Amino acid sequence: MNNEMAYLLGMVCGNGEIKRSTTDTVVSIDIPHKKEKTDSDEDVKLHIKASITDIRSVLEPLIDTGFSFIQNKASSVLSFRKPNTDYLMREILRFVGNASSHESVRISNDIFSFTRDQKLQFLRGFADTTGYIRRSNHYINKYLHRVYLEVPHNWELVADICNLLKDVNVPVQNINWGHPSCRDANFKYLNKGNPNAWKKEHQIKIFANEFLVVGFAISHKERALEQLARELTDTFTEAGRDARSTTHRFYWEVKSIRKEKLQDSRVNDDFIPESIRGKHYNSWKEIARDLGYGQ
Repeated sequence: MNNEMAYLLGMVCGNGEIKRSTTDTVVSIDIPHKKEKTDSDEDVKLHIKASITDIRSVLEPLIDTGFSFIQNKASSVLSFRKPNTDYLMREILRFVGNASSHESVRISNDIFSFTRDQKLQFLRGFADTTGYIRRSNHYINKYLHRVYLEVPHNWELVADICNLLKDVNVPVQNINWGHPSCRDANFKYLNKGNPNAWKKEHQIKIFANEFLVVGFAISHKERALEQLARELTDTFTEAGRDARSTTHRFYWEVKSIRKEKLQDSRVNDDFIPESIRGKHYNSWKEIARDLGYGQ
């Protein structure tokens, strides 16, 4: 294992697809871009293209072949092909549990045995394919900027990533689960005739200053992270306070007021994994705990 392999594994787990034929395996990694412009009106696609050039220069010696690169309006796609018998391909499949997609992958226990630097590189690869940081992602006060890591469908992977973040001492501020108790607790969408609106990606939310230790290799994301993290910490400093006294807290260290939510029959939906299906939840923290992310 090395930093380059850890970063590649993070990208594959974040937004990868693995397709095997009788002789070859193709690994494709999708890097979405939701908006065409950054908050500072820069071209997102140009930033990603430039960053991909740097990423390819680092990873191509590792995979011992070239990446194909396609850029569409909504995403940029990196891919490479290797024989099924290639050692690298066998290692990738071992670490992702032979999953064919990020929607079914689980983080191998072996990854928790990586060095700290390798864990951070894995998380950076994951963040480059799933992460966003924008001013609109703040928490209550406009200076409390956050990174969002968006994970579609894969409930268990959310818990895996949160546990790996805990392992490198990065607290998760909130998880907005794709669950009716989180996304439609007041029946707003249900009453409007859209009962399935809650079936969205899960969002792992982390304060910007806490995420600096992980960071991004995608240049416009890293630049925004550094700027917004600085704004967050400067606001606290100007008020004579330490930002980390607010941001560096795991959910089990924060006292919360228990609020009873309405009972909802949609908790029985097959979209919810069997291990928590049918259960009523009053907080995202209860779901996290049941799925294995906790103290």
